[in-house]
Amino acid sequence: MNPPNFRTLDLNLLRVFDEVMAERSLTRAARNLSLTQPAVSNALRRLRDTLGDELVQRSGQGVAPTARALAIWPAVREALQQLQASLIPNEFVPAQASSTFVLAMADATAAELIPGLVETLEHEAPGVSLRVVPLTTRDPRRLLDEGNCDLAVGYFPAVLANLTASAQSGEALPFAYQRLYHGEYVCVMRKGHPLASGPLTLQRFCSARHMLVSFSGRAFGFIDEALAALGQTRNVVLTVNQFFTAGRVVANSNLLTVLPRHFVRVTGIAEQLELRPLPFAVSPVHVDAVWHRRSQQDNAHLWLRETLAHAADKAFAA
Repeated sequence: MNPPNFRTLDLNLLRVFDEVMAERSLTRAARNLSLTQPAVSNALRRLRDTLGDELVQRSGQGVAPTARALAIWPAVREALQQLQASLIPNEFVPAQASSTFVLAMADATAAELIPGLVETLEHEAPGVSLRVVPLTTRDPRRLLDEGNCDLAVGYFPAVLANLTASAQSGEALPFAYQRLYHGEYVCVMRKGHPLASGPLTLQRFCSARHMLVSFSGRAFGFIDEALAALGQTRNVVLTVNQFFTAGRVVANSNLLTVLPRHFVRVTGIAEQLELRPLPFAVSPVHVDAVWHRRSQQDNAHLWLRETLAHAADKAFAA
């Protein structure tokens, strides 16, 4: 087969190809491009004929790319982004902006980061609004994919492991992330708790009654995973979906819970709580911001990410 003639190639076909690769769905690609699904299918057919490759094949509810598609997509995406940046500069002036950003995060994360964000908004971008919505999952990719938030901020170990593995295999990733800060989790109990005196051993920890902060309501979290690796379990008698609620309950009961050490200082009741190191090893806890790559080159989104990172640096400077 003769090589494709770039001089006669319709660049609109590459825009369709890029969107289909990012979404892995003809339906979502059509929606994003304001086209009908038959129009997207027709554009793909024309590009297939030009390149001599199927490019994508049906897979479940979406499509899966061929090896050729995976090989050429990074170059196509970068070229399109550079072309857009050159022809349609996306200027963002914070002092003149009236944008609204939606951030998904847990209340403990919000307590650490939102004050710094608000301070920046008041001084640099008074017309910009923030909406903070509850983070109810450890995998925010669907929220981002469907456009329900601009950034998801939290502890997403499985998501980052998947993205890292995909990047190592040469796949173009539809999501990006930025490390904001490292967290340490500690055992928290009320002042005067029977376990507040003497060392907190693994046996004493597991024998106590526990409260778990669970976004899903499931009474099993990463602490329980660490215990299971040791052949141990704990007695979780209560789950709540907010860290602030957990702090209040612990301060007025004999339950134990596990909270981020930095969060305890902003609860307003730190003087009522005792903190103890966990009597077993847990994986490091990293808080990351995750976003969809369709926002990667957007100057407003870039400003948001930089401002959030600055707020994190300021909050954890100590």
